[in-house]
Amino acid sequence: MKTSRQSAILQIITEQEIETQGQLIKALAERGVSSTQATLSRDIKELQLVKELGNNGKYHYVVNGKSKNSDHDSRLRKIFRESVTSYNVAQNIIVIKTLPGLAPAACSTLDSMHIETLAGTLAGDDTAFLAMKDNKAAEDFCNEIEEMFR
Repeated sequence: MKTSRQSAILQIITEQEIETQGQLIKALAERGVSSTQATLSRDIKELQLVKELGNNGKYHYVVNGKSKNSDHDSRLRKIFRESVTSYNVAQNIIVIKTLPGLAPAACSTLDSMHIETLAGTLAGDDTAFLAMKDNKAAEDFCNEIEEMFR
């Protein structure tokens, strides 16, 4: 439950400019995810979300871009261990299968890591496509995924 709620939070803040916890609770509820303010506060802390000034002059939640790589790595490991069911490489494309509804969170996390060899991601409900810059980068990243499961 916690992982899917946190995945939904990450997806929401990448799709919308959420300014308050109240807006975030409402957005979660619209997706069928209930949460209390106290639980949401803990999630915000665990996900290391911060408020950033947007183009509209208002502050909104974003993933902390200043967090250390080890923080990203541990978050990515957690999401992958709890949501990824399989993965395959096809030349420079990696196809990741997840539990239903969790592919967007996996892509959001990967995008926030600013991986140099990752050209882009595309998420469906339970499938994520990762376009790597070349075949070697895809193979190397699949090796990293394998390490995450150990």
